[in-house]
Amino acid sequence: MSVKEATKTAPAPVRAAPAPPRPAKRNRGWDEAPRWQIYLPLGIYLLFTLIPFYWILLFALRPAGSTSLVPWPMTFDHFEKVWTERSFGTYFGNSVLVGVATLVMTTLVALAGGYALARFDFRIKRAFMLALLCSQFVPGALLLVPLFEIFAELQMINSLGSVILAETVFQLPLSMILISNFIKNVPYSLEEAAWVDGCNRMTAFRIVVLPLLRPGLIAVGSFAFVHSWNHFLFALMFLNNQDKQTIPVGLNTLMSADSVDLGALAAGGIIAAVPVVVVFAFIQKWLITGFSAGAVKG
Repeated sequence: MSVKEATKTAPAPVRAAPAPPRPAKRNRGWDEAPRWQIYLPLGIYLLFTLIPFYWILLFALRPAGSTSLVPWPMTFDHFEKVWTERSFGTYFGNSVLVGVATLVMTTLVALAGGYALARFDFRIKRAFMLALLCSQFVPGALLLVPLFEIFAELQMINSLGSVILAETVFQLPLSMILISNFIKNVPYSLEEAAWVDGCNRMTAFRIVVLPLLRPGLIAVGSFAFVHSWNHFLFALMFLNNQDKQTIPVGLNTLMSADSVDLGALAAGGIIAAVPVVVVFAFIQKWLITGFSAGAVKG
């Protein structure tokens, strides 16, 4: 075999694959802030937010008379004291009843009123919307005397129904506006298509529109629940007996002119905060979606 033929039959040398090109370094835009300028303010804000919560836990979990900055040895005596001796179990049940009832009533009435504002045109619609907005500027303290007179005539003083009714009336204007704006985002053609298929207005609303309103209803209901859970003024004025009081009034009874039981007060504050924290932890996704959708279109 000649050298020329051997060269032709020899396998070609294997070339190494070229190295992949190095990614070009991304240049930061002139309006893009460095990461530390974002994380540092957020870290400071988080620190100032968590310190009060840690301080409450410290007073609630450390023994009475202790000055340690670490809750050790840990004790739950303060929780047992406020739950049994200070009747916080009764206060908690009353607050749950008021909050859930206010949530249901506010959601149902706001749903009906919001649908009317979103789907129907009537002569005083703009004036009615303006009145709803202006009602948000009226402080609740101005309405205490007329509300007290009304509930006294209805013999509802010292009844949880008076607090539920007052809280519902106070939550309705904002809730109705949010629900109406959310319904406007649902295409009217969906209801018309349901009508063509033989549904009446109520059935079309229940089958087509109502499932799409879930984020808005959760946002409105949670807002009404949290406001009624934390509201102090109505429960203080309309409820006289201790077994009818709610948690905000119960927290006020832990403070006197001479002394304050810091451990019991901190334990009561944690008991009052836990339901709200749990509610927001489960519905934060729906809450953000509902408030953003209800605020886009007016």
